[in-house]
Amino acid sequence: METGCWLVGCEFEDSVFEDGRQRRAGPPASYCAKRCEPQWFYEETGSSDNVEALTIKKFRGDLAYRRQEYQKALQEYSSISEELSLTSFAMKRDVQEGQARCLTHLGRHAEALEIATNLETKATNTDHLTTVLYLQLAICSSLQNLEKTIFCLQKLISLHPFNPWNWGKLAEAYLNLGPALLVSSQKRNSFTSSDKAIKSSSPHSGKDCLLCIPEISPESSKFSMDASSSDSQQNEKALKNTQNSVSEKREAVLIETQIKACAAFVRTRLLLQLTQSQQTSFALERNLKTQQEIEDKMKAFRFKEETLLLISEVMGEDIVPEKIKDEVHTEVKCVGSAALTALVTASSKEFEDKWFKKIKDHFCPVENQFHTEIQILA
Repeated sequence: METGCWLVGCEFEDSVFEDGRQRRAGPPASYCAKRCEPQWFYEETGSSDNVEALTIKKFRGDLAYRRQEYQKALQEYSSISEELSLTSFAMKRDVQEGQARCLTHLGRHAEALEIATNLETKATNTDHLTTVLYLQLAICSSLQNLEKTIFCLQKLISLHPFNPWNWGKLAEAYLNLGPALLVSSQKRNSFTSSDKAIKSSSPHSGKDCLLCIPEISPESSKFSMDASSSDSQQNEKALKNTQNSVSEKREAVLIETQIKACAAFVRTRLLLQLTQSQQTSFALERNLKTQQEIEDKMKAFRFKEETLLLISEVMGEDIVPEKIKDEVHTEVKCVGSAALTALVTASSKEFEDKWFKKIKDHFCPVENQFHTEIQILA
């Protein structure tokens, strides 16, 4: 090769030709770790480093939160949020999560949900999204909104379908949803009945009330009484039919909710059984205890053995040891917001069609009651 001619990409760094560092003779110098006193961040550090100053404020907010001094913690977090640079993504996420949790404990759920929703749209990997969904779950649980709690759990499960604990929480939420729907329906029927009673007993109810006419002949009075009696009977019949229809729909929704709860419990148990051989000590103890609790709760459903076998078959179709292993050791997926959105379920209906449709289809020919949506009585 001619002098001065170099191939592209064949250049070497000068450091390649430098001599290595000389080893010092004698024993190495002792290492002294920096020791911090408890709550050192409450002392005046006088640091000129802005990042260190904000970190100290964050520690103060974390300690206040641990002590359940939520208003104080919120003030610390809020002061940090205003000073953080646009490039401090990790710190900003932590601070905003802290703000949302403080707002939740202070009863300001709307503000907390707004922050959580903003964090969800800015999530860039599966770990971020999982953390945000757990935050939303905590907010909705504190708000005691069962429908939103269920949807949060459904989104978490769609992201991590082999997590038994989220399936267990979903089953419990479905169990609580049944009585809530019943109470809601009874209240509505009570209000409707009382409204009708008030209207019918009012002397001026209706557009053409005959009692409003000053003078009534005996013939017209008798006719009006007969007509009124006939209308009253028709109204009572219509009301009774409506009440029966509502009662049937309510019963259908309650049974469907029980089926969903049972299916979620079955999947929880299947996943726990698959992992128990790999567990020891307190983890195994918790596993076995949870399985026993599930067994006791499923007895209350009083479903036939063939029904339980069908549910077990449907809910365990995708449970393969290799898949569970991949779920435990899965890598964090760093993708865009649009791709992350595609990973989670878009609605409760989409989730329930995916997981429970086969079970519903099995029961529909026998008892035509599973087509009723929960939203009918919500």
